Amino acid sequence: MILRPKPSNPLYTEHSSDNDMTASFADFTATQDARNSIQLKVREYSLMLCDALEDNFRSRNRGALAGRPAPEYKFTIESGRKYHKIMMTTDGGSRSVHAFVDMKTGELYKAASFKAPAKNVRFNLLVITDREWLLEHADWAGGYLYAR
Repeated sequence: MILRPKPSNPLYTEHSSDNDMTASFADFTATQDARNSIQLKVREYSLMLCDALEDNFRSRNRGALAGRPAPEYKFTIESGRKYHKIMMTTDGGSRSVHAFVDMKTGELYKAASFKAPAKNVRFNLLVITDREWLLEHADWAGGYLYAR
């Protein structure tokens, strides 16, 4: 049997951070209310965007199309784990994704598919100037998403 000498310096360092753990938990509980209020504001601004999109659709499609009444579009929110999905639904029942809104940051994305947003952020609903421009220029067809 061959005996190896024990190394003089250990392979790992023992570290205890009880103070760090309690401080970070205290910070977490202190900021939880702020995170919740931000998420509520993002939802409120998303609903305001849905209302602006419906108003835009009504103002542009007042008349009848070829003797028929114009279809009615409804904009609603479906919430997932990370995003609010702004859905466009016709009175015939067809649905499509208009845009995605990040629930934590308020970032607005163009839809890449039914399940995923495009990579680039188009607007941020928590920034006042972005939100005001967005609510003023929101187009039911999504043209405002290409403005930036």
